[in-house]
Amino acid sequence: MPKRSIEIDDEVFAFLQSRSEPLVDTPNDVLRRLLLQGTEGLAEGPEDRRPGDLMPFITAGLLKAGDKLIHVQPRRGLTHEATVTADGWLEIEDGRTFSKPSPALKAQTGVDINGYGKYVLKTNPEVRLQDLREQLRGGA
Repeated sequence: MPKRSIEIDDEVFAFLQSRSEPLVDTPNDVLRRLLLQGTEGLAEGPEDRRPGDLMPFITAGLLKAGDKLIHVQPRRGLTHEATVTADGWLEIEDGRTFSKPSPALKAQTGVDINGYGKYVLKTNPEVRLQDLREQLRGGA
């Protein structure tokens, strides 16, 4: 997609910053989320995208659409939640979707974290996504 430049004033830039995820979002990400949310035909929708990395888990019956994954940051007092979509993607609290667990978790925490190792099932916090991956591979 070609890139274009626009000029914005300080007030608009401050607004964009207030709606951004620090160290994750660009001004374009914020504008895309605010302006294209709910539009049809402009932004790629679930029906137009390839299956996400969690699709094999759904197919194998290890996960289902609507399952919640969480990552707890006890020292920061934060719990991040992601919902498994029907096409194997993860939807985080702000509505953004990711085809892979690690980028979803990075969007939530602001740092690179292994999503398979850190996301756990909300209904059974002893079970990591990594444990399910090992089951899927026949290791458990």
